[in-house]
Amino acid sequence: MSGNTARGVLHIHSAPAALCPHVEWAVSSAVDSRVEFTWQPQPAAPGDFRSELSWEGPAGLGATLASALRAVNHLRFEVTEDPSPGCDGGRWSHTPELGIFHATTDVHGNIVVSEDRIRYAYEMGAGDPSVVYQELSLALGEAWDEELETFRHAAEGAPVRWLHQVVG
Repeated sequence: MSGNTARGVLHIHSAPAALCPHVEWAVSSAVDSRVEFTWQPQPAAPGDFRSELSWEGPAGLGATLASALRAVNHLRFEVTEDPSPGCDGGRWSHTPELGIFHATTDVHGNIVVSEDRIRYAYEMGAGDPSVVYQELSLALGEAWDEELETFRHAAEGAPVRWLHQVVG
């Protein structure tokens, strides 16, 4: 991790009730400090719960949080990390069906697709536009967006708490 401070948001879109304590333990372990979430019912998945935390900590903490949560099965989540001096931003999305997706993001939160990834899409397509489209859709994480969109809308207006990790 870099010495830069970064900010971001952790969205737990849906977690079965039995997993909520495991989510708290995973995040607490990642930030080396006890974290308590405010859990609310997830209308898009009856019986599941959702929570959001805005965070501040060392650059790279977004990846650490995503890695810690990836180990918790049956969880839908997103972690965002805003760009900081010398560090790109990022977004990590996870669903039980699709696994994890990571993309670099710019200062406005747009996904940045690298030149190499675009060239790969062209090569895989070998003149077939539908394959190029499919590869670019994968690079943009469209399948994750489609699956998570219902859960994002269900969380509109939800309270957000701040998590501060001591940078030292």
